[in-house]
Amino acid sequence: MTVAILRTYLLDKPRAQLDFPFGEEIEVYKVKGKMFATLAIGKMGKGDGDKREYWMNLKCDPNEAIMLRDVFDAVIPGYHMNKQHWNTVIIDGSIPQGEIERMIDSSFDLVVGQLTKKEQTSINVLK
Repeated sequence: MTVAILRTYLLDKPRAQLDFPFGEEIEVYKVKGKMFATLAIGKMGKGDGDKREYWMNLKCDPNEAIMLRDVFDAVIPGYHMNKQHWNTVIIDGSIPQGEIERMIDSSFDLVVGQLTKKEQTSINVLK
C-alpha cells in the first residue's frame, strides 16, 4: 500500500480532517476533532536509522490489538500512545492492503462510537 493511497483512504472517511498538532512530520487524522490515526516516517517523524518506513497509529479494541500484534510482526503496541487501546502499524509491505483498510475502518468506527449521538448522526448521514 503506497503512502498516497493510504492518505487518500484516511481522508475519504466521512468528516475526516488532516491536522499537524505535533509538527509537520506527524500527520494526525481526526473526525469531529478526535484523533483516529497518525502517520509519520518511523518514530514520530524521525525515521529509524536507515529505515524510512511510515508508521501509523490506530485505535483498536484491546483484545483485537493483542491478536493483531501476534499475527503481524509489523503491528506493535502504540508508539507514544496508550498501548492497551492503540497499535502502531509499520507500513513495510508485509500487511495486505485490505487488512490495513480494515484496521483504519475499525479505528474510525471506535472513535465515532465515542462521540455524542448528534455528532454520530451528522457523520452517518455522509456515509
